[in-house]
Amino acid sequence: MAVLELRGITKRFGAIEALRGVDLRLEAGEVLGLMGDNGAGKSTLVKIIAGNFPPTTGEIRIDGEAQHFTKPVDARERGIEVVYQDLALCDNLTAAANIFLGREMKRGFGPLRLLDYPSMYARAASLFGELKSETRPRDLVKMMSGGQRQAVAIARTRLTDSKFVLMDEPTAAISVRQVAEVLALIRRLKDQGVGIILISHRMPDVFEVCDHVLVMRRGLPVAEKPIADTSPEEVTGLITGAIHAA
Repeated sequence: MAVLELRGITKRFGAIEALRGVDLRLEAGEVLGLMGDNGAGKSTLVKIIAGNFPPTTGEIRIDGEAQHFTKPVDARERGIEVVYQDLALCDNLTAAANIFLGREMKRGFGPLRLLDYPSMYARAASLFGELKSETRPRDLVKMMSGGQRQAVAIARTRLTDSKFVLMDEPTAAISVRQVAEVLALIRRLKDQGVGIILISHRMPDVFEVCDHVLVMRRGLPVAEKPIADTSPEEVTGLITGAIHAA
């Protein structure tokens, strides 16, 4: 059974039809590459899955059950985590503080409850260990490389029993070495059985870690294919419209 299934998703903003009949299926431990030019509808689709706004028509199903999200917290409670392109990290805080931001661990009784820093540091270290990242819980985010920042954002998704993760351009504007680190993190999530939707403009990254690719153009899905059955040239043609369907 698919961890995520979209059926006939459409989204209208007044007279503008941002999405038209999007179907999508994601299995546990599968990486789906979501590609398309600017304005193709990728961000709108991600925001619908993440609970930022509802679809105009269509259905979202998780583990076979229909879902109706009214806010992002509803999606998070159903195991959906998002790593946005800007990462939404606080530079002046440590890695551990960023991971637990808004979900801090506390100790004590009644109204006298204090932040449990030792437990948060230990849990953060465990998460980085699972991801095989060299990031340290007490390091300040402002001192980190792009790859380390991604490790913090990804570790934050592992606090809960997430079923799948939406990743928006995780390898944009970072060095080649850091790109390799992020792709390794994606593989480790996959090995842990986490489904991933990877939104990316970087063709080599999609072909390196994804199992399938879904190409969108002007709000419409034009092709979904196994990576083994397509090529960068075909995907580029689908994105630009040189190839209408495949």
